Amino acid sequence: MQLRLAFNSGAAFSLASSGTIFLSSFSIIITAVIFYFARSVRSKWWAIALGLALGGIFGNLSDRIFRSPGGLQGEVVDWIQIPKWPIFNLADMAVVCAAILITLLSWKNTPFNKGKGEA
Repeated sequence: MQLRLAFNSGAAFSLASSGTIFLSSFSIIITAVIFYFARSVRSKWWAIALGLALGGIFGNLSDRIFRSPGGLQGEVVDWIQIPKWPIFNLADMAVVCAAILITLLSWKNTPFNKGKGEA
C-alpha cells in the first residue's frame, strides 16, 4: 500500500468523470432518502450501514462542493493505493462497506425497526 494524491471528477474507479453534477445531485437525493428512513431505524446494524453511507457521501460531497471549481463540480481527493486496485479514499471505503452491509441485511431480511438491543 502507498499514499498517492489523485483528483477524481467521477465516481468510484473514475467512472462517469463527465457526470460530476449528476453524481453530486444523486448524492444529495440519497442523503435525503437516508435521513427520511433513518427516523424509523431501530436495528443497530441498519443504523451502522446508513451511518457509513452518510459518512462516505458527506466526505466525497464536501470535496465536490468546496474544491475548485465548486458548485457540485469539484474533484474528490483520492489518496490510498494498493496493488492492482484503483486509487480511493476513506469515504469510498465507507460507501462500499455500507453497500455490502445493506446487501447482507437485505439478503437476511433484517428489518429496519427491530427491537432495541437485538442484532
